[in-house]
Amino acid sequence: MRAHLQKLVSRRPTLSRPWTTLSRPWTPSRSLTGFPPAVGGPSSPVAVRVQSRSRLMDPFSPEELNRFTQICGQVTEHSDYPLSSEIAHNAVVYSGDRLRQFITNGSQSRDDIMAEVHKCLATGPGVLVIRKFVKDTDLIQRTNNVLNKIIESEREGAKGDHFSAAGNNDRIWNSFQKHAVADPRSFVEYYSNVLLDMVSEAWLGPGYQLTAQVNVVRPGGKAQEPHRDYHLGFQSERTASRFPIVSQIASAMLTLQGAVAHTPMPLASGPTQLLPFSQQFDHGYIAYRQPEFVDFFHKHMVQTALDIGDAVFFNPALFHAAGDNKTKDLHRMGNLLQVSACWSKPMETVDRNAIIRATWSDVKDYIANVQDGIDSPSSQALLKAICDGYSFPTNLDKDPPPADSHCPETQLDRVTRGVAEKWSDDSLNQALDELAAKRAA
Repeated sequence: MRAHLQKLVSRRPTLSRPWTTLSRPWTPSRSLTGFPPAVGGPSSPVAVRVQSRSRLMDPFSPEELNRFTQICGQVTEHSDYPLSSEIAHNAVVYSGDRLRQFITNGSQSRDDIMAEVHKCLATGPGVLVIRKFVKDTDLIQRTNNVLNKIIESEREGAKGDHFSAAGNNDRIWNSFQKHAVADPRSFVEYYSNVLLDMVSEAWLGPGYQLTAQVNVVRPGGKAQEPHRDYHLGFQSERTASRFPIVSQIASAMLTLQGAVAHTPMPLASGPTQLLPFSQQFDHGYIAYRQPEFVDFFHKHMVQTALDIGDAVFFNPALFHAAGDNKTKDLHRMGNLLQVSACWSKPMETVDRNAIIRATWSDVKDYIANVQDGIDSPSSQALLKAICDGYSFPTNLDKDPPPADSHCPETQLDRVTRGVAEKWSDDSLNQALDELAAKRAA
């Protein structure tokens, strides 16, 4: 038997390099030095998780708030984020112009950015700002004109959001699809954003699903209650508490939250209140509802002013809240981006077939006129934004994987081929209908 086992071991393939995450060895974040050292002495890696890992959490104790205080007391070091332009209130701030230049320099530069962004969202402060995320302010103005028309057409009753009262704001649910149908050209220009693609893939990997909502907070609009976001941030405390703690932790890795400033957002207008590092607290989906944690949030939260075209992205487990609009005449408008992993259920239903059909002519025109055509980063960003890039769920009786793969063709695969082959509207419609029929039960 021993000889047989040794023979099997000798056949084991050798790795060309040690296993890494995103081709980089794991190292503890410098900002985590406030945690107790792991067993083995000071030279051991820092313990990132120190909370109890029982299946369900026990009632809160003063120790929990002390631990939360310790976590949120960390400091973001600029040296940990060498591609950033500055650290502001513990948030990592990037220059959009510089990031775009990195991306055009090649895939390795893009991978370097994504590694840094992922570290920020996971084990760092959990929030980053990109200045000039949308560089073309004229594009934002044209988009605002479209969005304001949609708001006027839907203004039949007060619409609140999930964490503030109705009457404070105007809201466009599923603005992603409505924008595409209302004005395909500005939609195509807006969502061919290489930075949106980069940040989304950095946190969620390929095949992510994009949704968007527009929120306009009027002068005098009150702040939201501090909270965590979708998924578990939208459940009742009773429902959320029934999920195992490890599932609560995992849920934060299924979604990315973002917001693009469509108007100036000075501090008086109430840009998002943020509590850096709070995403690292394992029990946060229950804690944010407790008075002691709410009080801590109000005492220690930070805000960063935004200009038109700036964007903020954060881990959905970060404690946050939209602020009070204390201005007299500024209607604070933001495009709220929610990006889901390919195997996560998005909050909103989006008809991607309808979006592709509505924008098809403009998609082809855009790609035909951009440098490097379909291979350009912006063309790829656009197609990934509008298409379903995941093979499942499907009906494997009608949509079996090809002989050379485990996964059937995706909508993204098919539409990319259609762009390359310059499909007509009729050809596109036929291809989309065929794929939908294959996937139907």
